[in-house]
Amino acid sequence: MRIDMRGLVVGLGLTLLSAFSAHAAASCGDNTGKAATGEPIVIGAITGKTGPDDFSNSTRAAKAYFDCLNANGGIKGRPVKYLVEDDQWNPETAAQLAAKLVNDEKAVLMVGNSSFVECGANADFYKKSGIVVVAGVGVPRECFFAENYAATNAGPRVSTLGAMGYALDQLKAKSVVCIGPNIPNVGTWSCDGIKSLAKEKGFTAETILMDPGTADSTSIILQAAASKPDVIILGLPKGVTIPLLTAAEEQGLNQTIKFLSAASAYDLSVPGTIGAGWDGNFYVNMEFNDLGAATPDNQNWLAVMDKYGQPSDPRDTFAQAGYLAARIAEKALMSLDPKDITRESTSAAVRQVKGFASDIFCAPWYFGDGQPRHNANSTTRMAVSEGGKWKVISDCAPSPDPELADIRAFEKSAGIAP
Repeated sequence: MRIDMRGLVVGLGLTLLSAFSAHAAASCGDNTGKAATGEPIVIGAITGKTGPDDFSNSTRAAKAYFDCLNANGGIKGRPVKYLVEDDQWNPETAAQLAAKLVNDEKAVLMVGNSSFVECGANADFYKKSGIVVVAGVGVPRECFFAENYAATNAGPRVSTLGAMGYALDQLKAKSVVCIGPNIPNVGTWSCDGIKSLAKEKGFTAETILMDPGTADSTSIILQAAASKPDVIILGLPKGVTIPLLTAAEEQGLNQTIKFLSAASAYDLSVPGTIGAGWDGNFYVNMEFNDLGAATPDNQNWLAVMDKYGQPSDPRDTFAQAGYLAARIAEKALMSLDPKDITRESTSAAVRQVKGFASDIFCAPWYFGDGQPRHNANSTTRMAVSEGGKWKVISDCAPSPDPELADIRAFEKSAGIAP
C-alpha cells in the first residue's frame, strides 16, 4: 500500500511536520530509488527565458521534479523526456517551437509553460493538435480562456484583483492607480479588472500601461502619483517592479502611498533588494503558500529543488508553479497503462484531474473537464515586506475579480469550494 504524504494539508501535527523538514529526502513517484529505464514519455514546455525578464523558473522546477521522478521509477518504469524551449518573448518563435515539440518531437503533453506570448500564439494550435497544457505560469488572458490550456497559477489579473481586494478591505483604499505592461491581453486585461471592480465597489481607478523594456521608471511613478491615489498596484515582472519602487522611494512616495503588487514580485530576494524604506508599505499577492512554509508538500518542493535542481535556480512562486504542474502531470500519467500512454490517453487523463490537494495551493486544483476555459487557482494570500523578508498577513481569500463569475458558477455546480 502506497501512502503519498506530500499532498496532506496543513495541521497534521508537529510530529508529521518534522518528518518533512528541510533535511527530508525528496519524495517523487513510487520512491523506488531505482532509475526508470523504459521507453521515454516525451513532454514539452515553452518558456520566456530570453527577453525583458527571465520566466524560466517554472520549467526549471518542473525539470527538477521530473528528474527526481525518473530517479524513482518514473511513470511505472518509463522515464519522462522533458524538452524545454525558449520563445525569447517572440510570438513567432513560440509558434515555431510549439510545432517542433508537438509535431516533430511527438510530445504527449505540455507541462510547466511560462511565457508572456506563447498562450496567444499557440492556444488554437494546441486545441487542433489534441494536446493539453498544464502550464506553470499563465500570463496573458489567452492562458485562462483556452479549452486545452490550464495553469497552476492564478494569473496576473486574478492576482492583481486579489491585491486590490486586500487594499479595499484592510487598507480602506478609495482610489487606485494600476500600472501594467503594455502587452496585449496582459496589462489592459489586469487593470481593466480593477476598473470593473471599481464600478462594482464605488472607488476610483486609473490605468497606466508601460513598455517593460524602455519606460522611464521615474516618469511612470510621477504620472501615477499625480492624482494622489491611496494605493498604486503593480502588475509587472519582478525585474520591472524593483526599478519602479526605487524611483518611488527617491520621490518619497513610499511614505505617502501604499504600494501593492501581483504575485510576480513575490520573490525572496525582493524585500532585501528594495530595503527598509518599504517595510510595512509594499504588499504582494501570493498565488501559493509561503515560500518557506514548514508544510509537507512545500518542504518536498524545496527538497526536490535542492537535490535535483541547480543552486542558482530560484526558490520562488514561479518555481512552486512548475513543481505543481509536474506533479499534476505525474498524477494523470500514473492513472494510465504504461503501455498505452498516447497524446489522446494523456489528454483524457489530465481532463479528469480534480481535487488535486497540495498545501502549496489555497484550494485543491482541478482541470474542469468540458469547460471552455480554466482558472482553478483563484484563492490567494497576501504578504508584506518587513525586515528584509516577507511576512504573511492574510488567510486564503477568493479573488474578487468580477470576471470569475463563470468559474464560480462551475465550481458551485460541480461541488467545488472556492
